[in-house]
Amino acid sequence: MKKTILSIAAASLVGLGLQAAITGGQMPKAGGPTVAANDSVKSQAANNATEETTAPESSVIDEVIWVVGDEPILKSNVEAMRMQGEMEGMKWYGNPDCSIPEQIAVQKLFLHQAAIDSIEVTESEIITQVDQQINYWIQMADGSREKVEEYRNQSIAEIRQELRDEFRDRQLIDKMKEKLVEGITVTPADVRNYFKNMPEDSIPYVPTEVEVQIVAMTPKVSQEEVNRVKDELRSYTDRVTKGETSFATLARLYSEDPGTARQGGELDYTGRGLLDPAFANVAFNLTDPKKISKIVETEYGFHIIQLIDKRGDKVKCRHILLKPKVTPEAIEQAKLRMDSIANDIRDKKFTFEDAATYISDDKDTKNNHGLMANTAEPGRLSSKFRMQDLPTEVARVVDTLQVDQISAPFEMINSKGKTVVVIAKLKSRTEGHRATITEDFQVMKNVVLAQRRQEHLLGWVKEKLRDTYVWMNPRYCDCDFEYEGWIK
Repeated sequence: MKKTILSIAAASLVGLGLQAAITGGQMPKAGGPTVAANDSVKSQAANNATEETTAPESSVIDEVIWVVGDEPILKSNVEAMRMQGEMEGMKWYGNPDCSIPEQIAVQKLFLHQAAIDSIEVTESEIITQVDQQINYWIQMADGSREKVEEYRNQSIAEIRQELRDEFRDRQLIDKMKEKLVEGITVTPADVRNYFKNMPEDSIPYVPTEVEVQIVAMTPKVSQEEVNRVKDELRSYTDRVTKGETSFATLARLYSEDPGTARQGGELDYTGRGLLDPAFANVAFNLTDPKKISKIVETEYGFHIIQLIDKRGDKVKCRHILLKPKVTPEAIEQAKLRMDSIANDIRDKKFTFEDAATYISDDKDTKNNHGLMANTAEPGRLSSKFRMQDLPTEVARVVDTLQVDQISAPFEMINSKGKTVVVIAKLKSRTEGHRATITEDFQVMKNVVLAQRRQEHLLGWVKEKLRDTYVWMNPRYCDCDFEYEGWIK
């Protein structure tokens, strides 16, 4: 699906309080409203809404179809959300032609309140989510940046700017919702009463969960391989310096950072705290965009960096990452060493916890006796994993273990993209079951709490609609909306 959006022109017309319907070559005689900046404008918008538009709808490139408070909703906003929904397989409530603009309108209510309450989000939070979304779309398009640009009829830079505003709004909405429900609590009695007469098949099902400990060893990389990687990076620096090619071209061709290679190695404005310390120290000390940094070693491999710009306490740069290759012989040696360690644990010469603390190379688990932490659910840190939340290699092995059993050594790629050899121990397994108050109180409490919060937010939206100005194009007046109160 392709779209043509004259967003700058539309924004200018709306800002000037002019008619905000743009056609393929002419302005309609009467159409959508202006932004409701005051009562007289709102009144004029309502009057305009009763007049017929001479231009057929199919010829309209963009127009204001709703106004919520002082915020317009454009036809292009609806089409953009519809397109994103198609890419992500979203299901809409009822008729999408009605539910999509309604969903946007509800978001406008929360955004308006967020502005009143001075809710803020940080730029680093926005950038991180934008990069994750773009990289996800590229992966869904078989790794093709060009396919994503063709599908959305926008360049990656244009998509990035559009997503920045969208993700900023999402985070403001989320924080506003959190503030609205922060005082809502439930008691044990509330939980018991909620589930007391509920049919068994309606009680939450708790899937099988496991706790896993690991000991990891990084196979040694030969000095010859390290020298090869460094020489390769030096050759890139030399080629850019001589003007034979650009840094961005080399990054697209050779960088082994999948998150930035397709963008020419570009990292958008990022604070020091979000970067590897060694990388940050070099990147923030660069001053000349024409020069390339010395070689930097991090947990991910070896880098060279080129400055693009600095803005306050953030840096924008490009980098090329190369990872030294581990030989099959080095992997086999690591497996033999880990097999020996596993046998010593089984022979009770020392414990698995001791091995994790004093031998393991895995920084994320060694200080917790090797216990893996589940960070899949935002805001919740747990040692329990559903099988699908474990790394694939770990899940495959753990599925064959009994509690307290130690696996044979196996190879996997860690969170830093490095090859490691691991032994795993199944610390506990809780089989899937219907939730019970005695064993799964927190799960059941979360269900009740989520229900109470949802009811509170629904009530808030209904109350907000009572004193919020809403105008919509007459073609939406026959919609079956999820919320009452849009049509006044």
